[in-house]
Amino acid sequence: MSATTFDAKAVARMLLAGASELNSQKDRINELNVFPVPDGDTGTNMTLTIMSAAKEVMALGDDYDMRSLCKAISMGSLRGARGNSGVILSQLLRGLTKEISDHETIDAGIIASAFNRACETAYKAVMKPKEGTILTVAKGAARKAQETCESAPDLETFIGGIVEHADAVLQTTPDLLPVLKQAGVVDSGGQGLLAVMTGAYNELLGKAGEFDPDVLSGGKSGGSSGINRDAVANADIKYGYCTEFIIMLERVFNSKNEKDFKSYLESIGDSIVCVAMDEVVKVHVHTNHPGLAFEKALTYGSLTSMKIDNMREEHSERLFKLDNGKYVERDPSELDLTGPAGTANGPIPGSEKKSGSVMENAAVSEPAARKKDGFIAVSVGAGLDEIFRGLGADVIISGGQTMNPSTEDMINAIEKVNADNIFIFPNNKNIILAANQASELSDDKNIIVIPTKTIPQGIAAMINYMPDLSSDENAKAMKEEMGRVRSGEVTYSVRDTVIDDKEIKSGDIMGIGDSSILAVGKDVEKVTIEMVKNLITDDDSLVSIYYGEDADEKKAEKLLKKLSKEYPAMEFEVHEGGQPIYYYIISVE
Repeated sequence: MSATTFDAKAVARMLLAGASELNSQKDRINELNVFPVPDGDTGTNMTLTIMSAAKEVMALGDDYDMRSLCKAISMGSLRGARGNSGVILSQLLRGLTKEISDHETIDAGIIASAFNRACETAYKAVMKPKEGTILTVAKGAARKAQETCESAPDLETFIGGIVEHADAVLQTTPDLLPVLKQAGVVDSGGQGLLAVMTGAYNELLGKAGEFDPDVLSGGKSGGSSGINRDAVANADIKYGYCTEFIIMLERVFNSKNEKDFKSYLESIGDSIVCVAMDEVVKVHVHTNHPGLAFEKALTYGSLTSMKIDNMREEHSERLFKLDNGKYVERDPSELDLTGPAGTANGPIPGSEKKSGSVMENAAVSEPAARKKDGFIAVSVGAGLDEIFRGLGADVIISGGQTMNPSTEDMINAIEKVNADNIFIFPNNKNIILAANQASELSDDKNIIVIPTKTIPQGIAAMINYMPDLSSDENAKAMKEEMGRVRSGEVTYSVRDTVIDDKEIKSGDIMGIGDSSILAVGKDVEKVTIEMVKNLITDDDSLVSIYYGEDADEKKAEKLLKKLSKEYPAMEFEVHEGGQPIYYYIISVE
């Protein structure tokens, strides 16, 4: 006769078997993603999530009870959760383990209650639950469990019926989401959940093999986190000083002034971010002559929030000291500028003080000092990283389309920022839930997740941060501004499909908008131009082009010339993004 109860050891074996089955199916699940882009990651995200839980279970050894097991599963999956599907899976496991943690043995009735609580927990975690997804499969399984928990003769029959019904519900997902039907696939997250349930059921039947600890190496987060990575090696640094400041405008700063100022900055440095907003201009530039940047800026107004970091030093040098209430240059004898790049001791080139006002209000980096606001941005590509740093990001989390960072990556980043309020910019719709989950697990700082779905939205949001506003006021302004930005991405298709009534072949170039395919063809430049045409409206004035690692500046400039000729009234900007997979990321506003 089959078993009618489980103990903690059986639950652990079923979790590990479910993880193994999901791992074996992850590539097939990745291929179910609706958009045929080369970064389909649902299977990978869910596998990394459950492997994080499996790692915690394996660490328990042989001496554990139901409560300690449930804690390991819950915290492991919560911290390791990646992507929307991974976060939802972690919430399902969280709800399930909460229900069973107080029982040394569990029967069909407890399992039914656990399935129901798991479903409720997952639905609450999603702001706008959508049917035809993993949530629908979870709900179907929970309902089947409630219907049959009292009549099932044993757990083998009971769970077998649930798995069979979950599969049937999964097959209905294309009827609930037209985009699935058009693509000819079932929901990838639902398929992942079914794989976990199937693996657990196989363990119950005695058909699952031994869990292979080697697969846990796929659950480590090191491959995607890359927190605080350096943009360039010391030996490759052309301009040694990262210079940031804000101009409080006291004269007209029109588009011509802005263009002239940017041209001047380009003549003395690179990695330039120059953004004019109302009465202020935010500036970031890498240069060997910070003082020249300051002096030019002074012709437009007074300066504040000035900061200079010596990028050739392994540790930031304090380039200024407080003297009678003002920050002034340190004497050369006080500075050690003989870093690995061989910079000679002496004053900062070009920073000879011609006016006492230049150094007033200059900010000295104080890593240990608590500050009001901090910023975390998810980015991919050295160029995009540098743009976010220029806008004030304290920590860059490497990740995005090709690999979603985990909740734990977010938590680790939060710990590195010593601020009362920390703004997180996920910059990808598949990372927002992980950021929200990290905010819930952090209790000593005020975490504000700005739900940016694209890199351009993140840039727009950060540009509109104002130091004098409260965190709530800044959050409101950022959300409003990101809503004004439309984005497009150009990549290639990895399979044949039909989306938005467009027939797409493997290898085709696609221009993907915020919610649909905007252009399809064989030529990157032609597809990009068509995509931009579908993005631009009569109210727009600026198009920003970020070229990826598979494009180059020459091609981007050629693209810019053609677009400028097509839209002479528009302003166009080109930036090196360095992002993989996507030839171009483009924003219109």
